[in-house]
Amino acid sequence: MRWTVAFPMFPAEHLLPMARAAEAAGFDTITVPDSVFFPETVSADYPYSGDGSRFWAPETPFVDPFVAISAMAAVTERIRFLTNVVKLPIRDPLLVAKQLSSMAVLSGERVALGVGLSWIPEEFAWTHTAMRTRGKRADEMIEILRLICRDGPHWVEYHGQHYDFDRLMMAPAPVEPVPIFVGGLSEPGLRRAARLADGWISVQNTEAEITGAIDALTRYRAEYGRAEEPFEVNALCVDAFDLDGYHRLAEAGVTELQAVPWYFYGGDPEDLSVRLDSLARFADEVIARF
Repeated sequence: MRWTVAFPMFPAEHLLPMARAAEAAGFDTITVPDSVFFPETVSADYPYSGDGSRFWAPETPFVDPFVAISAMAAVTERIRFLTNVVKLPIRDPLLVAKQLSSMAVLSGERVALGVGLSWIPEEFAWTHTAMRTRGKRADEMIEILRLICRDGPHWVEYHGQHYDFDRLMMAPAPVEPVPIFVGGLSEPGLRRAARLADGWISVQNTEAEITGAIDALTRYRAEYGRAEEPFEVNALCVDAFDLDGYHRLAEAGVTELQAVPWYFYGGDPEDLSVRLDSLARFADEVIARF
């Protein structure tokens, strides 16, 4: 089992000291979220709350994940980084490939990309991208990223329904393929992960939801002829908080568990000192014992 610490909606000034502390505590990965802007009015319900409302205030900080990872990679040596998740289809695939390749090379190839689709119509309208085609475009974008972000600088071309370009070379480029994770509990999302990705990444899900997703991913990967290929499951479970629960998740197929330890031990979870202390305590009481 490997261990991820999630840095959700952190103030910018928390990121670097928390990254250093997470590495010192023995965590394997840091995840950071993505949100470009906060529309005052949204014409769709938030899919992960009971009443469809967003649970964060307009001024909640979302440091750009590519910038945040680059900064944290510069002050660490071992720990890896994963976006959870980048809203892929509101972006351009070649620009994402350029950022991702540069981050991977500068970090010593310690970067992985978690991707999702975005649920906010205004994000598509105001970035001049099409929400209707987001799934098909995300599929093509993953294929493009797989072509470019590996094997060092080399010639590639792509001719799809939504993206089309002739031979080009992007430098620098990582030697090892940048791992790509797909998020989402929907059947299309799970199928996308099973068909195209190196792994699946959860949002805040129950143990039952996570194990159900793993069962579906196993079926779909067999259907696509990928059952024997390596596949990662990175999960944040909201109803398993002890060693027994973590062992159940590992036995079910979770390969990396996410934690937010500053909620476990008391004190103000927004306070930097509480967050820093909780990383070391979680490492001693959970990671070392597991």
